Amino acid sequence: MRFAFLSRAFSLAVLALTLASCAGERENRGAYKVGQPYQIDGVWYYPKEDQFYDETGIASWYGEDFHGKNTANGERYDMDALTAAHRTLPLPVIARVTNLENGRSVLVRVNDRGPYARGRIIDLSRRAAQLLGVYDKGTARVRVQYEGRAEIGGAPPTGGVETASTLPSDVHAAPIHTVARGELAPPPGAAAAPPHTTAPPVRVASTVPVAGAPSELVPDGVVTTVAVPTRTQLWVQVGAFQARANADRLVVHLSQLGAARVSNLSQNGRALYRVRFGPLANVEDADAMLNKVIGQGENGAQIVVD
Repeated sequence: MRFAFLSRAFSLAVLALTLASCAGERENRGAYKVGQPYQIDGVWYYPKEDQFYDETGIASWYGEDFHGKNTANGERYDMDALTAAHRTLPLPVIARVTNLENGRSVLVRVNDRGPYARGRIIDLSRRAAQLLGVYDKGTARVRVQYEGRAEIGGAPPTGGVETASTLPSDVHAAPIHTVARGELAPPPGAAAAPPHTTAPPVRVASTVPVAGAPSELVPDGVVTTVAVPTRTQLWVQVGAFQARANADRLVVHLSQLGAARVSNLSQNGRALYRVRFGPLANVEDADAMLNKVIGQGENGAQIVVD
């Protein structure tokens, strides 16, 4: 009888461990989600589908403190995988991150929310930061572009450093028309990209379709070297308006902080008037100006790169 009892107890224990393991696997598979609006330090963020997402700003990275913990969509954060955290993109999706300081560009799986520090637009995993040349510096000027939905239920591949300089491509660096551009040296061990004969640099089409789901993508671990502006500028953008009068009123409201500039931009055939401070010498100066602007009640201000 005692043997039967112990055998039954052992079987129940094994079953419990098996169920716990299965539950953990289901939990780590994650799910596709857009998410509800949320607030960080008085700023509201509104997650949404945005296949045209394309912004510049400052990237940071996160590592050991979060390694092994669940991400915002229920996956497990792996600091050695090509992943990232973003405030508003759906989870998980694939984004291309280009370091505008050295021309390195890589695909990442966005599966977490963040950054939580002001003035940053994306938090990279440690591995992504290493490949992009952000790891040692801590931050970098980047461009972030939506690529497509990510595979659900698969572990993000860690990837290796390769060059894709011989593939056809179509990505521009930061949206600048007046700054001279030049070719950069490739990452160590990679072949140089062929010279561009036209001004706009290009993005390598280095995406891998997921079996059975042609519309989905996975990071492929390819580090592309693209042409970037020889010099970029940092700005604190406070707002963008369709009416010039609204931009002028904001300039007056912020006059005690210095002379804000109003620059116009054509977007989808419409004129936008952007209120900005800058150009600023470095990230530290941009952070300081951003905090001053937010201190005036302009919580939606952000750092951008041109």
